[in-house]
Amino acid sequence: MSEGRPEKITIVSTYGGEDPERATYPFLTGNAALAMDVAATIVLQGNGVTAATKGIYEHVHAPGQAPLKQLVDQFVELGGTLLVCMPCMEARSITKDQLVEGAQPVKSARLVTEILESGGSVTY
Repeated sequence: MSEGRPEKITIVSTYGGEDPERATYPFLTGNAALAMDVAATIVLQGNGVTAATKGIYEHVHAPGQAPLKQLVDQFVELGGTLLVCMPCMEARSITKDQLVEGAQPVKSARLVTEILESGGSVTY
């Protein structure tokens, strides 16, 4: 990254409550990045959109990890960017008002932009 510009990571997740462990990893990684002063963006696609859906994310808890709700809320509170695939939401009849506070519905072009602007990306 250029001098004076913070490092940035983009994390893509396609898992929700059907796989609590895989739904949790992106937020563990994102929170670690933020703690290291690395800008972090998490993009939720496919069933991953449920990880930012009220009424669902409160019930996801991987063994040995903090509950997903706690990790998601912490990520947003620490200033992480949380992007949610709009077509994926629509396919699951999830509306914007059902998303957790701070989640932003987006389309694919935003994901491409985030990855191109990042120093690295990872997919779960």
